[in-house]
Amino acid sequence: MGDEVDFTRLKEHLEKRFSWDRNAVEISPISGGYSNLTFLLKTPEGKFALRRPPFGEVAAKAHDMVRESQILDGLLMAGYRKSPKPILLFEEDYLIGVPFLIMEFVDGLVLRNKLPQGIKILQEDFETLSKNTLDSLIELHLLELNRSGLINLGKPTGYVSRQVHGWVDRYQQAKTDKLPEMEKVALWLKANLPQKENVGFIHNDYKYDNLVLNPQNLSEIRAVLDWEMATVGDPLMDLGTSLAYWAQADDPEILKMFNLTHLPGNLSRAEVIAYYNSRTPFDLGNILFYYVFGQYKVAVIAQQIYKRFLLGYTNDPRFGALIQVVEAAGKKAENAILTEKI
Repeated sequence: MGDEVDFTRLKEHLEKRFSWDRNAVEISPISGGYSNLTFLLKTPEGKFALRRPPFGEVAAKAHDMVRESQILDGLLMAGYRKSPKPILLFEEDYLIGVPFLIMEFVDGLVLRNKLPQGIKILQEDFETLSKNTLDSLIELHLLELNRSGLINLGKPTGYVSRQVHGWVDRYQQAKTDKLPEMEKVALWLKANLPQKENVGFIHNDYKYDNLVLNPQNLSEIRAVLDWEMATVGDPLMDLGTSLAYWAQADDPEILKMFNLTHLPGNLSRAEVIAYYNSRTPFDLGNILFYYVFGQYKVAVIAQQIYKRFLLGYTNDPRFGALIQVVEAAGKKAENAILTEKI
């Protein structure tokens, strides 16, 4: 199955709806993501971003464009100013084969797994960016939920248990290789569920490559992207996922492919925990559990995408190496359990 999209009908629709000359509309993929697909939409009225689900088999309830649009609306109501504004939600599939969402395009620099050519970031800039990244996450976790309507986008009671059991089930459905460490970590997570849960709005995929930075000041965050997994739940589960992505210099190379936090100047994971702890009311005494969950979740996400690659739903060569991420993240989680160190 190919990865091409025919945008002819979409251009005709945009011409009718917004009076944009269909011949002046250009649509091209924006590379970098591993989940929902993002396209750059150039129009006579400026640039926009188009989001659509990935090709092929996807997990149940994932990649929901309607929900992503509701999230962006709720964030605006709550006063969060680092999320793009939604422009057009199209719930039917006859224009491009799937529902899609058009939103504000925020221009800037996104840090992938290597610094862009000609870009140098000083150690002190990375330190500031680390703290600004956490400040933006903390702001999200402490948002008002009721007046904004964000509370309606999740079910916080029992969230941690549902997440653990849900991700274990997803792994079993997507499993392709025998990895004993993944089975051991799953059992440990089920046996060590926290008794107390916190409530806040969470992103669920918060890391550098989902941030748009100001090219003139690379420690300044202009926008946070990829809200498809955001919900109301336990903020420490969100922090745990971010910690799993927060690679350090001494981590396996394969786990450095998602985040440039391993470069000099960035806070260490221990410093991230201390910074977050000093600025939130949450009890981080059991942060090991949330970190182990984060590593397991990263492994399962990689496993799901790797299976889509094996089934031929995408030919992106990056996806062929993701089984190594599954193995490395699983071993990292198992080692954290054995050593009680993050």
